[in-house]
Amino acid sequence: MKRRLLQEALKNIVTQNRAPTESIDVIFGRAQKMPLAGVECDECGVCSKVCPSNAIDTSGEWTIDLGKCLFCWDCRRACTKEAISPVDAPDYAVSREGLIFTKNTPPVKNKDTLDAKKLKAVGRSVFIREVDTGSCNGCEVEVNALSNQFYDSERFGIKIVASPRHADVLLITGPLTKNMYDALMKAAAATPEPKVIIAMGTCAISGGLFSKGEVVGEGIGGTVDVDMYVPGCPPAPDRLIRAMLTAFGLTEQK
Repeated sequence: MKRRLLQEALKNIVTQNRAPTESIDVIFGRAQKMPLAGVECDECGVCSKVCPSNAIDTSGEWTIDLGKCLFCWDCRRACTKEAISPVDAPDYAVSREGLIFTKNTPPVKNKDTLDAKKLKAVGRSVFIREVDTGSCNGCEVEVNALSNQFYDSERFGIKIVASPRHADVLLITGPLTKNMYDALMKAAAATPEPKVIIAMGTCAISGGLFSKGEVVGEGIGGTVDVDMYVPGCPPAPDRLIRAMLTAFGLTEQK
């Protein structure tokens, strides 16, 4: 009797904590939307004036820097010609220039992978140490969600570790405040080579709203060698998983 009750209890626990099957479709099927101007745009400059992070430049041809974009959509609301529309944003870029787009030129689906030497070091599992360099904790909320039962990143071989000495990847958030500079340098030095460094979110990529504050520079790019940029404010867990699986060449394996 006791054995049967124990078996039933264990069965219920496993059933209740199983990751929903629809979460697979969410991870690989949902795209972040970004603002992009169409042919109707005449570079009047209204959108660039209302952009809180100076992500839009209309001094020449209309361009947007996703590394600075907060995805607030103030630009679209301000456009009197309704020239700005939502299009699918790339999940990541392997260069800073890969986040800059001109009007009427939607991004193509990114399939770029990292350096072959680093891909070999990562293998089929990705061990991540997250380093907060002074963020608002928005990105940390999304990173924490990676391990919940819905996203369950460990089923794809993506695992958060407690020490940089155990990590393949440094996932860096925040604008790199002056007080966090030494902490980042120590974490980077403790991570075995060849390590992969990911700038997660607008602040880590460009400094975001804090680029003119008590920070070391505009993002972490001038301090450490960044291998991969994941734009967003903050990037959702599904985008982060999809970006890593694609950039690490693990999509087909998983």
